[in-house]
Parts: sequence; C-alpha cells; structure tokens
Amino acid sequence: MTDGLGAHAVLECVGHGESTHTAVGIPRPGGAVGRVGLPQEDSIPEAVRTFFDNVTITGGPAPARAYIEELLPDVLDGTIEPGRVFDRVIGLDEVPDGYRAMDEREAIKVLVEP
Repeated sequence: MTDGLGAHAVLECVGHGESTHTAVGIPRPGGAVGRVGLPQEDSIPEAVRTFFDNVTITGGPAPARAYIEELLPDVLDGTIEPGRVFDRVIGLDEVPDGYRAMDEREAIKVLVEP
C-alpha cells in the first residue's frame, strides 16, 4: 500500500481482526496507529514487531456524540463532504442491508439518511 515506505500515521476505526492487522502493518518505524472506538479484538497483532519498530499505538472511544449536533447538519446540507469513507447511502429501513454490505466487504462505510 505504501510502496514499502510505510505511513507516518494510520487510523483504525472500530475494526475487526483483519483491519487491525492491516493498520499495525502499515506504519513506518517511529510511526503511529490511532484506534478510534471500541476494539473488537482483545490483543494487538504484531506486538513484538511494533515494539521494536517504536510504533506508537493509542486510542480511545470516539466522542462522536459530542460533535453530532454541530456537524451533522453540515454533512446533510453538503457543507462538509465526508469523502470516500461513505461509499453507500441507504434509508433507515435499509440498515440491515447496510450492515450486511459492510460485513461482506461490498461497502466500506454506509451513510444512513432519514
């Protein structure tokens, strides 16, 4: 992914084993991995390698609710473009399909519109 250079910083957002494994495999020596939200795994893969490569791994709960009232209207009216993170838009009645699509890797992140 980085042509062997590694990334200075990587963000892993509430992923499962494979996304966490990918995230800790990407940083260059001295890089950092930030984990946002509740991890799905009890341990961090490649702990010895990241230790000797001096990779910082940190994280905590995503304080999304603290920003929703301020930012959500800007997202919904187009003032803020969430970017490529959201690659599918669904209605509220399609939420189960959205979760299925993310689970089956048909979508990265699904945006639910009222």
